Amino acid sequence: MRGLALAKYGVGAAMACALLAACQGEAPAPAPQETEVPEELAAPGQPAPGQGDGPGTPMAERVATIGLINKRNNISQDIEMKPGEARRIGDVVIRLAACERTAPWEDPPLTGAFVQVSVLTRGQGGGDPQWLRVFSGWLYKEAPAVNVVEHPIYDVWVKDCAMSFPGEDAPVARSTGAANAAPAAAAAPAAEEPAPAPAEEAPAEN
Repeated sequence: MRGLALAKYGVGAAMACALLAACQGEAPAPAPQETEVPEELAAPGQPAPGQGDGPGTPMAERVATIGLINKRNNISQDIEMKPGEARRIGDVVIRLAACERTAPWEDPPLTGAFVQVSVLTRGQGGGDPQWLRVFSGWLYKEAPAVNVVEHPIYDVWVKDCAMSFPGEDAPVARSTGAANAAPAAAAAPAAEEPAPAPAEEAPAEN
């Protein structure tokens, strides 16, 4: 019995050592992600509907920041793109057609981007994987519920559109100078006039 116990102890110790060695060893490097956009998705896409250059920075010079997250491993990253560019991250291709934001003096503030999202989908019957477009439309930073990328693995959203407007740094007058002066004048307390001195009473006649 004592020998059997020692044998069990030896096996357990060997397994513990093996597990400890595995934990101390370096984790295998993750496989590199594909970054080359497939030929069928590399062609320039159609311009965003109803979108022109408009005021401010020309469309081709704007830079959008797009967020991408893989829900399986919770890994997210920011992608900076110019309109007309397409970027591949693993099994996802994101194409940016346009980005826009309202001027600082406009309400409500909105930041949007027209994106197209394609995902490499593998067939259930062992067929060749194919690229499937899962979203095409405008995404808004301040109103994410207006349009949503509905996919079980990936989520895409807009974070910024870098552009400027003429005179953006200049202060914007919300009202005229006269209108601004009136409340200021009304707010200033009026100077109090000194109260008149009490009149002296005439002496009573006897």
